[in-house]
Amino acid sequence: MFYGAAEFSRDVDLAILVSPANLARLRQVLEDLQAEVIAVPPFEAGYLRKGHAVHFRCFEPEVSGLRIDVMTKMRGVDDFKKLWRRRATLSLEDGTICELMSLRDLVQAKKTQRDKDWPMLRRLVENHYFSHRGSRTRSELRFWFAEIRTPELLLELASGYPTLRKNLVRTRPLLGLVEPGKETALSEALLQEEMAERQADRDYWAPLKRELERLRHTRRK
Repeated sequence: MFYGAAEFSRDVDLAILVSPANLARLRQVLEDLQAEVIAVPPFEAGYLRKGHAVHFRCFEPEVSGLRIDVMTKMRGVDDFKKLWRRRATLSLEDGTICELMSLRDLVQAKKTQRDKDWPMLRRLVENHYFSHRGSRTRSELRFWFAEIRTPELLLELASGYPTLRKNLVRTRPLLGLVEPGKETALSEALLQEEMAERQADRDYWAPLKRELERLRHTRRK
């Protein structure tokens, strides 16, 4: 919602720094919410450091049914200290401060094997493009060239910054197809890029899923 790509959701994702003091604070908050672990793994630092997410369901009446997913490590995303330095801060009307993952980091975190994440990723980047193209910075231009997933917008961007496009082909090869008349090939390259990211995410999760299956099997015994 903060980045202009709202979706209806009944869950909250938390990226946290794993330290004894921080986990103790989080445990107190979860206790106040009457939150209980659902499924596996258990709420332990070791599993978070491996890349697992720990899932909770809240039973406190005001938030009954709310799901909270806690993680500290995500595929392709920098470590927590770097995420924290790049965070965006949102102040609510009641004075509550919310520390949010930066747009660039959120986009990277959305590159998963799940179907629902790719339309969201596209909306996040496109909204940023439409909101800032009138006052773009060099950093924003590079971000758009790296992440825009719509052929028409890539062509529009490249028409204004052809030299930068050529300079960035090495980091995103499909930018070599961002030319009039190559729209079909560009669309196919974007699809192949997405499929490669989905496969990379499946490969990342494969050993973690095997560990979860072992945990489930042990629980059933």
